[in-house]
Amino acid sequence: MLIVGNTKLKGRGIFAQKRFLKGEMIERSPVVVIPAEQVEFLDKTVLSNYYYDWEDKGAAIALGLMSLFNHSYDPNTYYVKKFAEGELELIAYRDIETGEEITANYNGSPNNKSPIWFDAVDELSSTPLRI
Repeated sequence: MLIVGNTKLKGRGIFAQKRFLKGEMIERSPVVVIPAEQVEFLDKTVLSNYYYDWEDKGAAIALGLMSLFNHSYDPNTYYVKKFAEGELELIAYRDIETGEEITANYNGSPNNKSPIWFDAVDELSSTPLRI
């Protein structure tokens, strides 16, 4: 239902291979939880750009495609942290068309416009180079 492709401006991205309806779960991924006392070491690696803040000031590396969704301040999804299950769920924030890039707001809320740790780029018409 999802495919990895390349965007014009953001590099690698994830694209829908089918239409998703608002509220539909797109992806559920298990996570590897990093204890709070190890996060400072994680921040010194390339993985610092790929983890989710987790409970008790820990971090979580999502397995599967969940760590590859690009950021957008106008996302088409949001994620839900399932601490007890050790999982993340990605939910359609609005209807998503076939071929559309799947994006999430890295601030955690679709409406949060706070700055993130890099210069965000929003593409109006990303398309996968391969489907």
